[in-house]
Amino acid sequence: MSLYGRLMYARERKLTLRDKNRRVFPFEWGLKWVAREATRPPLQEFKEYAARSVANSREFFAPGPIADARAEDGCLTFSTPKPTSYDFNNRVSCRLFEAEGGRAAVIVVPQWNSDPNGHVSLCRVLQKLGMTAVRLTMPYHDDRRPPGMERADFMVSPNVGRTLHAMHQAVLETIQVAGWLRDQGYQKVAVVGTSIGSCVSYLAFIHDPQIACGVFNHVSSYFADVVWRGLSTRFVRRGLEQEITLEDLRDCWAPISPAHYIRHLAGDHRPHRLITARYDLSFPRDLSELVFQEYDRLGLDYDRVDLPCGHYTTATFPFNWLDGWHICSYLYRKLR
Repeated sequence: MSLYGRLMYARERKLTLRDKNRRVFPFEWGLKWVAREATRPPLQEFKEYAARSVANSREFFAPGPIADARAEDGCLTFSTPKPTSYDFNNRVSCRLFEAEGGRAAVIVVPQWNSDPNGHVSLCRVLQKLGMTAVRLTMPYHDDRRPPGMERADFMVSPNVGRTLHAMHQAVLETIQVAGWLRDQGYQKVAVVGTSIGSCVSYLAFIHDPQIACGVFNHVSSYFADVVWRGLSTRFVRRGLEQEITLEDLRDCWAPISPAHYIRHLAGDHRPHRLITARYDLSFPRDLSELVFQEYDRLGLDYDRVDLPCGHYTTATFPFNWLDGWHICSYLYRKLR
């Protein structure tokens, strides 16, 4: 490995140590999140639920329109289409950055544990370029987070069912926002997501054919493998690995794994850009390469960008500027 590569990996490891509030939660099946009544062992229930969901993904990711949207003072709020027993998580809030006279809109889905100001700068740049931006607050983030909890640990955790439910919830909410924007008269609606937000927005893009364009900032193939092997989710793995194997977890979390849906893009020529980082320790490089291999095997159209940095360093100068350029310039060209 080159000196640059070693330095980049060292920088990635140093940045991931900044957070001192990570916790290891105990393993839970969380079967109640996916089944009202269970008559078989949890692993069997999950595998059958996952297989059905993937096979019928068009129905699985079909939320219907928003029924109670309120847009005022730069904020869009509505009730989640997939409610939980936590009242604080059942009201979705999005920041609105309206571009005067614009006919295009972009839904921005941040990374896991993004703070309330995460990606606001990106939204403002898009706004200045004439595109309305909607910054989604994902489940268990910001004002949807449990009282007293510092991190969005309920979204990705060793609770198998709750993690699956939370990701499903986020995808449905993204699709609903896209529908709401079209109802407001926007002729083209795009999605852009970063890290876990990339997974959420990609699943929305696949299952809402009216989304015109997408940029997926850090892409990967299997949700379980990222959690198991990624640097930023090592604490989640510690709660999982004593109770479940990676192979079984991959089957349980199949409905939220992009790899299972790439084939749906056959014959679909909507423009989309896939961004990876060459020195990514959170979305391991080989897992990202599986995505590109599948695209090439199927002969699908796509645009690829490889950033000369890692996962965390993407947010640092000068890579954040480079990343922002690749996102905004692409959306501007495709949506204008």
